[in-house]
Amino acid sequence: MAREVQGSVRRPVADSPAAFAGRRRAAAQGETRLRDRILTSTDALGKLAAIPVVAQTVNYANRNAVARTVLQSVLGVDKRRDLPPYAAVKFRSNAAPGEQWAVRDGARMPGRVAIFATCYINYNEPGIGHDLVSILAHNKIPVVLAEQEACCGMPKLELGDLEGVVRLKGRNVPLLDRLARDGYAILAPVPSCTLMFKQELPLLLPEDEAVARVAEAMFDPFEYFMLRHRDCLLKTDFKRELGRVAYHLPCHGRVQNVGQKTRETVQLVPGTEVVTVERCAGHDGTWGVKTEYFEQSMKIGRPVFRQMAQAQPDYVSSDCPIAARHICQGIRDGGTELKAQKAHPPSLLRMAYGLEEGRG
Repeated sequence: MAREVQGSVRRPVADSPAAFAGRRRAAAQGETRLRDRILTSTDALGKLAAIPVVAQTVNYANRNAVARTVLQSVLGVDKRRDLPPYAAVKFRSNAAPGEQWAVRDGARMPGRVAIFATCYINYNEPGIGHDLVSILAHNKIPVVLAEQEACCGMPKLELGDLEGVVRLKGRNVPLLDRLARDGYAILAPVPSCTLMFKQELPLLLPEDEAVARVAEAMFDPFEYFMLRHRDCLLKTDFKRELGRVAYHLPCHGRVQNVGQKTRETVQLVPGTEVVTVERCAGHDGTWGVKTEYFEQSMKIGRPVFRQMAQAQPDYVSSDCPIAARHICQGIRDGGTELKAQKAHPPSLLRMAYGLEEGRG
């Protein structure tokens, strides 16, 4: 959902300050619902579900009507919601970043990159991460993975669990700060995670110098690519036209205030038209999967579903992979046949370069 600033944290606009304060108080007093604690424990869920046999079982259950009815009854996860699959092989398990190229710093950004993979890329759609690595390799940018990582803390923040946010910060920030001090640009391929490090943690912990250094080093991938392009350091040797792309700019991307860098980058590809929809799609992390909010999330998203479908695109894309899945479901559930392929922006750029599909 769209966000507004309330003191030192962001909250859904549909919430009242009292409702958000109530969630914070409930989290502090240990009164948060079990369902919400489970859904916001993304690392624990991912580590369990990404075990190959478990992943197959979970993915089957997510497509099975009986299992989904049970899940709705027990945890309140709406049985109508399309859920992302879990990958049998995590991104971090077989990613192949390279450091063999010379570092070419630009005037506006460092010339080497560290990737903070995010829970979603690591456990659900690792191919997005592999495509990002392929793009960076094609541009001969030295790349490493963050040595270790935990959830960025955004799900806990939206739950009001500030103690959980600080706990996760303690696991992530010291390692990311080391990379920042060593001169790496840190890229996170999910906008919620980028926003967490860029804005939310600095708002919560304004006196923490390590948090400030990480925020300064954190980039949205396409923000980074456009800065490279402006310094004549991004390759534009594209081999494939993309046709028409219906692109959704998600809320957590807009509030970073860097402009439409994904659209600008994709439009560098010859034979490509980008139709941009800049409006809340209504999913809002775990909010849109819950039984009591599913209908509202779909209602909020209808203008986006309609505009994306009316574009008659070859590809449907959003910086937020969960929003993209939600949009495709909304178009389909609205009775429109969607012939377009869903593709995350790094996947579009990888295709445009004519590079092979990533390992995921």
